[in-house]
Amino acid sequence: MGHWLYRNIVEPGKLPLLLALAAFVLTFVVTRIITRLIRAGRGPFGNVKAGGLHIHHVVPGIILTVLGGFGAVASGRHGFGAAVFAIVFGVGAGLVLDEFALILHLDDVYWTEQGRKSVEVVVLTAALVGLVLSGFAPFGVNDLSQEELQDRGGVIATVAVNFVFALAVLSKGKTKTALFSVIVPLVGLIGLVRLARPGSPWARRFYRRRPRARARAVLRAYRHDRRWSGPSRRVQDWIGGKPDPGPGPELNRSR
Repeated sequence: MGHWLYRNIVEPGKLPLLLALAAFVLTFVVTRIITRLIRAGRGPFGNVKAGGLHIHHVVPGIILTVLGGFGAVASGRHGFGAAVFAIVFGVGAGLVLDEFALILHLDDVYWTEQGRKSVEVVVLTAALVGLVLSGFAPFGVNDLSQEELQDRGGVIATVAVNFVFALAVLSKGKTKTALFSVIVPLVGLIGLVRLARPGSPWARRFYRRRPRARARAVLRAYRHDRRWSGPSRRVQDWIGGKPDPGPGPELNRSR
């Protein structure tokens, strides 16, 4: 384990990425715990205000992200400074993406249905960074054996081909599948052979004169959303908290 960690994480300079990912996930978890306690009126926590203005945690998150990003660029991939700035960046990114929905809608939708976007983005970001972190990194590793060169070259070629597939999958309106297909080959192949989402560029281009294909795409999308929307919502509620009832954000101004 120690040899694998050194060869694939430390030597190629991916230790800052590992620290940033750990800080990112931990920050999101702690932030959600605190906001849920505030929402329930429990614990010593409360909203941060300055002169009656509610300071959302995306504000310090942006500051930490900027400091960590520029610091990481200046310090390089190795050394104590790189590790520190990676942690700072991870903490800032966790705070920012926890309120991604607020930035997207320019409104306080933290505890509304629209606020689910924050949880989706955080989970997707952590998964993608984890996949990149667990993959082989041939650059920066010294004294590679012939077998290691072949393995890592195969991974690079696979990722390159998958990237082309990912573009096609993305044109089918399957954003999440396209992102994961860059790393996981099977995901890209499955997304490539399945029907496109209605209204996607692929559907508009290739289903325009194929009414049966359009009808099948609409029916499949309906069945897929009906089957998976419930479990997906329950997982999101478990991770980030259940949204408040009501259509608008005006009832959700307080954490």
